[in-house]
Amino acid sequence: MLKQLTSVGLAVLTTACSVVGVRAGTEEPKFQVVERIGDIEIRRYGERIAAETEVTGSDEQGRSEGFRRIAGYIFGANVKNASIAMTAPVEQKSEKIAMTAPVAQAAEGAGAWKIQFYMPSQYKLADLPTPKDSAVHLTVVPPTNYAVLTFSGSPSGDLMKAKQKELLAKLSGTNWRASGEPVNWFYDPPWTLPPLRRNEVAVPVTSAR
Repeated sequence: MLKQLTSVGLAVLTTACSVVGVRAGTEEPKFQVVERIGDIEIRRYGERIAAETEVTGSDEQGRSEGFRRIAGYIFGANVKNASIAMTAPVEQKSEKIAMTAPVAQAAEGAGAWKIQFYMPSQYKLADLPTPKDSAVHLTVVPPTNYAVLTFSGSPSGDLMKAKQKELLAKLSGTNWRASGEPVNWFYDPPWTLPPLRRNEVAVPVTSAR
């Protein structure tokens, strides 16, 4: 009984902390800060493993559906029925649909998104259980340099697009060049107070030097 009460108490405490932006026990991928340019960080991330899925819809719809699928995997919807610890951030990036995608996006306002969760660092790819949902895949993410801009607020589609533009504008004239499309990173659950939320936009970069 005492053990059950302790578990409930810890769960309540963790939820209460997340409301005010305290991320207790949530692992994040390790990185090295290579350079700071104003409020932008150039970060070097090592190789990581991610569970990912592709979805369509608006920014918010895609994020919600992708989160649901991958949360199912890490909470036991895998061949071993094993639970995997949550990590941060959740990543969202736009995916180009072959052939007619630009037209469909422009005419219908629909988009395609790839949602990724990074797996805890103790896992190797061979150690992770196979997802039961065929729409969820495991992939190895190679070492990458990212330019990263951190900000708070409720991450609406308009805010994320504005911050992506701001990031790319601030990179202009520096020694770093975007080498891919921007991505969105989200560190907090939806119930965290907006002023205390940690959001980031990032873009892979290469040095022009």
